[in-house]
Order: sequence, then C-alpha cells, then structure tokens
Amino acid sequence: MPRTRRLPTRAELHAWREFIETTEALRTVLAGRLQNDTGLSPGDYAVLLALSEADGGRIRSSDLAARVGWERSRLSHHLGRMERRQLIRREKATADSRGAEIILTPPGATAFREATAPHLRAIRELFVDALTPDQLTAAADVATALRKHLAQLSAAGSRPPRAG
Repeated sequence: MPRTRRLPTRAELHAWREFIETTEALRTVLAGRLQNDTGLSPGDYAVLLALSEADGGRIRSSDLAARVGWERSRLSHHLGRMERRQLIRREKATADSRGAEIILTPPGATAFREATAPHLRAIRELFVDALTPDQLTAAADVATALRKHLAQLSAAGSRPPRAG
C-alpha cells in the first residue's frame, strides 16, 4: 500500500506563510538599508564576508559559490560587477591553473569594514530588538532544525514522497 502524506493543516499553513512573508519582508528592508547606508548589495556583502573569513582573503571561485549558496554562473556575473568596482580581483588558482581564486582587494576590505557596523545595527534594530531573549533562542532553534532537516534530505539525495 503506498504511503500517503497529509497536507498541511490550516494552522500549519498559517505558520508557514507568516514565516515566509516575514522573512522576505525582513530581507527586503535589510537589503535596502545595506544599499542605502553602504552602497553594497546583500550579494556584495555576502561575497566580501566570505573573503574576509578566508585564509589570506582569497578563495577558489567554486568554494565561494558553495559558501554563498549561488550557482557558479550567477557568482561569475556578480564577481564581474564587483571586479569593475575594484572590490575583488580574480587570478588563476596557484595550486591548480584550471581554477580561479577570488581575492579581496584593499578597497574591498575597506568597504566591508565600513559596511559592517551599519549592517549590524540594522540587524539589531530590525530583528534582535523585536524579539525577547526566549524568542531569539526559539528562532535559532527553528532555523537549526530546518537547516538540519534540509541537510538530511540533501544527503539522502531524495525528496519526501509526494502525497497521493
């Protein structure tokens, strides 16, 4: 007998919509603040953050794509725009001439440093200050549970069975 799955209840769908719609609204407001306050897009900031955390401010483009969660073609186009603004530069990988390394430039490091405080203030104002300490803990627990669940599904190489 095939296993069937229940569809979400009205309450479960309400929780889902609140989560998705609020997350999207928060991202939109944070992106606008970041752009207005610093001139950086969220994508710029994500790339600069990854580079600032990488050894020597350099990382293979394939590793950078994985770290920021983008397709390589999207990353390549974005890096081209960042390179024109002199935030990063690309070089052939030292260990493997087939790959490329992305390098944080001094202007990119400065832009990242100058963007960090305003961005963190916006996170505090828009997210942290809206929640009690218990709610922050619960939000972190929810995010961790969702991330683990998605990682398990990905590792299994499957999706849950379809209803019906």
